[in-house]
Amino acid sequence: MGETRLRRELGLLETTMMGIGGAICAGVFVTLGYAASLAGTALIIVMVLCGIINLFTMLSYAELGAAIPTAGGEYTFAKASFGGFISFATGWFEWISNMFYAAFSAVGFAYLVSYVAPWVNVPLVSVVTVVIFSLINIKGVKETGVTQTLLVVVLLGLLGVFVAWGLATGSGAGGFALSSPGGFFGVLRASAFVFVVYLGGEAIAVSQGEVKNPERTIPRAILLTCFSLIFIYTLVTVIVFRVVTPESLAGQASPLAFVAEQFMGPVGVVVVTLAGIIAALSSVNTSTMAHSRVAYALARDGYFPKSFFHLHIRFSTPHLAILIGSILAAAVAATGVVNFVTYATDFGFIIGFVFVNLSLIKLRRDKPGLRRPFRVPLYPLTPILCIVTSLMLIFFLDPSTLFLGAQLFLFGLVAYYVRMVGYGRVYLAVGGMNFGISAFSALLAVLLWSGVLPVVLPAGVGLVVFVVAVFVSITYLVAGFLEVTRRSEARG
Repeated sequence: MGETRLRRELGLLETTMMGIGGAICAGVFVTLGYAASLAGTALIIVMVLCGIINLFTMLSYAELGAAIPTAGGEYTFAKASFGGFISFATGWFEWISNMFYAAFSAVGFAYLVSYVAPWVNVPLVSVVTVVIFSLINIKGVKETGVTQTLLVVVLLGLLGVFVAWGLATGSGAGGFALSSPGGFFGVLRASAFVFVVYLGGEAIAVSQGEVKNPERTIPRAILLTCFSLIFIYTLVTVIVFRVVTPESLAGQASPLAFVAEQFMGPVGVVVVTLAGIIAALSSVNTSTMAHSRVAYALARDGYFPKSFFHLHIRFSTPHLAILIGSILAAAVAATGVVNFVTYATDFGFIIGFVFVNLSLIKLRRDKPGLRRPFRVPLYPLTPILCIVTSLMLIFFLDPSTLFLGAQLFLFGLVAYYVRMVGYGRVYLAVGGMNFGISAFSALLAVLLWSGVLPVVLPAGVGLVVFVVAVFVSITYLVAGFLEVTRRSEARG
């Protein structure tokens, strides 16, 4: 099945709504308190700073998306410029980060629901949310786009009510004096934490294989998304600190609803909670579409199982890719831990940002004749600046997230080489390692039996070590034989 089976049904409005709705997730509703504890009122600066960093990379997305408008987003760009393991690693992290993003949005949705219904089971609601939107995405891209547009229109209307009411209300306990309890490093830590709320443009790139007139639509939708997000987030943060102090946001399950309650009363809680719920649902929707299209592109090129490339006969959607990715996202969502999932999501996307900008630089050098309907301004300063700032943000992520990122990289490395060298060679390599371990254990047993081992062991301990060495030697000998004989099966 060719990629042409994906239908180009998303116009400028639907594509822009994909970007805005994918970005305005539950993060700005449930993570604002922790971010304020890191940056204080300087969180206003953080929102602008993250918006500018995001804009720099989105300019690269706009140029590459208009020039190479096929499914896969960052992976497609890296494949065109680098190929090999770098392109796979880009797609691997893009796939994982979008699944984490779906989980993060689902968990945020559940927390917002629990704010008005404390009896709600957060992990269960998170999992059910992922399941529902996986079914919507299987139904078709048109249904996904319509759902997204409706959700975002309602969301922007509710946020408009919050902002307008806040501007019309006199200042509360807050103020505009910018201060950060953690100083400059507090601002950077907060930037690494809230960066997730700007990741909407990436959804546009991933869905570019289904965008009408991509050469014009993709750059316009990305730029509209970027400037809209900076304006919305900055204005919302200004309203927050007009009304309350950063300290009062700490420990709030829904900081934005708490702020709304201060000047809008119970109506404010309803308005903001409903807006957060819609935002979370829209980002689950876009991220589900995103991770499935990345898996689809990876399967197209042989990195993932070919079943991920199969399209539904009726709906023309990669239904198996949607289902598998949603199962993994649901497993992460079942943890219900929002802060960790936030950092994990950021890590994958930041890595993707670095590779996108590197791809832009390499393609400008290697393929100067490539038709580029949109070109990044101030090249090469813009992509270089984004690479530097993105790498800087990684160092301010939670240490456990960096450890998780290293593990995911190793898993990706194994997956890549298993697919590239072929299963037969993998069986042969594993069999060789088993024979080596068997031989070493046998040598150890012989040395213990002959008494020439240069280490003196107590009689009881020596006997135990000898028995274990013999057992390991026999076990790995059999395992090695089985692995080598499976090579012929793998060929068949």
